[in-house]
Amino acid sequence: MTKALTTDRLKKLVSKGRIDTVLACIVDMQGRLMGKRFHAQNFIDSAWEETHCCNYLLATDLEMATPEGYVSTSWESGYGDYVMKPDLSTLRLVPWLEGTAMVLCDVLDHHTHQDVPHSPRAMLKRQIARLDDLGFKATMATELEFFIFEKSFDAIAKRGFRNLKPISAYNEDYHIFQTTKEEHIMRPLRNYLYEAGVPIESSKGEAEAGQEELNIRYSPALDCADYHTIAKHATKEIAWQQGHAVTFLPKWHKDRVGSASHIHQSLWTKSGKPAFYDADGEHTMSDTLRHYMAGLLKYAPEYTYFLAPYINSYKRFVKGTFAPTKTVWSVDNRTAGFRLCGAGGKGVRVECRIPGADMNPYLGQAVLLAAGIKGIKEKLELQPATTGDAYAAKDAPEIPTNLRDATELLRGSELLREAFGDDVVDHYCRAGEWEQEEFAAVVTDYEIARGFERA
Repeated sequence: MTKALTTDRLKKLVSKGRIDTVLACIVDMQGRLMGKRFHAQNFIDSAWEETHCCNYLLATDLEMATPEGYVSTSWESGYGDYVMKPDLSTLRLVPWLEGTAMVLCDVLDHHTHQDVPHSPRAMLKRQIARLDDLGFKATMATELEFFIFEKSFDAIAKRGFRNLKPISAYNEDYHIFQTTKEEHIMRPLRNYLYEAGVPIESSKGEAEAGQEELNIRYSPALDCADYHTIAKHATKEIAWQQGHAVTFLPKWHKDRVGSASHIHQSLWTKSGKPAFYDADGEHTMSDTLRHYMAGLLKYAPEYTYFLAPYINSYKRFVKGTFAPTKTVWSVDNRTAGFRLCGAGGKGVRVECRIPGADMNPYLGQAVLLAAGIKGIKEKLELQPATTGDAYAAKDAPEIPTNLRDATELLRGSELLREAFGDDVVDHYCRAGEWEQEEFAAVVTDYEIARGFERA
């Protein structure tokens, strides 16, 4: 894996004409990269210190609309600026784009130069700091699942997103021959990301036609979220370069399985010991792990919004599809919302299987850490593991089944208001409300086909 790009090396590459463009990017509420393309020399001369962007970028939706109802910014306040502060430790080459480097930026208030509290990167950093106060560090890993289609983004859009055809014809889960047909996308994706300093482990076919999974090696929580975001962005760009579309939509067809983004998590002491491991504990689970897991379970309904932020997110939660429906834990059991992995060894960890592929990784990791920290502080007792088919578990708590319920549970969450502040929770509640308002105003194809003649 290529080492991080230093500023000195960037200067040399620019002077030799090998780099002429630097992408300065923030991460928006939806987990996308937004920002500017700098001439590399201008970045070296001044923009490495800071640049600016409109503050609507953290108060918009997937369509880049400007919804009313946000306190942080509005037409009334004039939509001012935020400071984009490059985090030079994230400086890297972008090998799939000619002559290009990239840096991720923190988002600061234009007047105080303090972190904007509802910025996804700031929200995760806040929980990492709280965890540090308890003497722990978080190590995370995410899985990226997505579908590849025969046609390009433009061709699909011109057809009105109808009659979508995946790149392959049948279930390709772990299928070597079928995924060989997709190597013109997946091979450069793996290699370019590795060259860009993203520790790629592997890719594999997933449990549907045209569905792939990309796995990135575990890393400190903030690095994990950075890697995930860059990898998701690269997947779209590299597929586009090859004439194909990809989607991270959790459920693009009612008869197809959905796409997830599972989050693996473990805590370590500052001296480097696995805090989740106890050789004498049941399943080698330490008390810290048991309290942490209990926090995840207790508060799951309150933070589900951040793991499933759109109307479509909830259509993935269907039994028998490997997407969970219950907030229970089990040992190495893919039907549960939380799976204990690596039981019996030092690699014991928690896999949260609730997030869909549309999750913002900074927000997803942040709320899981907040719930786990609460569990540790309260020394919550862990309920017994669910065995067998978790879909059939009676009296097991359900994952919220729609965005409206998840938004209201978020609104009433004392946990998340304590962890992030009232303003942050209210900000994302407004985002959830807006998604519902926009969807409610649309007349869908389903309604027309069902009622055009019969109603």
